Amino acid sequence: MNPLRIIETFNLIAGKLFSFFVFIGMAIVVYEVIARYVFNAPSVWAPGYTQRVFAVYFILIGAYTLIKGGHVRVDVLLNTRSPRWNAFADMINYVALAIWTTALTYEAWFYFLDAWEFNELDASALRHPMWPVNLALLIGTALILIQGLSGLVASTTQFINPKQQSKG
Repeated sequence: MNPLRIIETFNLIAGKLFSFFVFIGMAIVVYEVIARYVFNAPSVWAPGYTQRVFAVYFILIGAYTLIKGGHVRVDVLLNTRSPRWNAFADMINYVALAIWTTALTYEAWFYFLDAWEFNELDASALRHPMWPVNLALLIGTALILIQGLSGLVASTTQFINPKQQSKG
């Protein structure tokens, strides 16, 4: 099987699985609203968990969103010219994405490692460990990086041979 297709398939499956985190976050919000306004008994834990769940959701579906074309793009410059121009513009975007996600993944590794080694806790009253969120950041940025590199290869192929249908 084509390595680019394997990467895309993996990220599509991962994105669909991680997308269910939104329901966990919604359930916490609904619980908190009912506890606060119906029973006048707000929780200490719900705001922190809501932030964590939505942060993990947001970063872990990044590669899926990239595949689906859901990230912000400047359509005035993209998809308005020849397939070769579009492939060139995508190549530039993917190079910029690769630089950014490489740096972010590199830093995320150290954030995770420090949080794990020093048992870093957040500033909330419940003092949650920070390593799970930092691990999600590491995994999410690595998935975006890998998907971006896959897109770079696909758009480079499309630029070299514009008649070949390639998906970026």
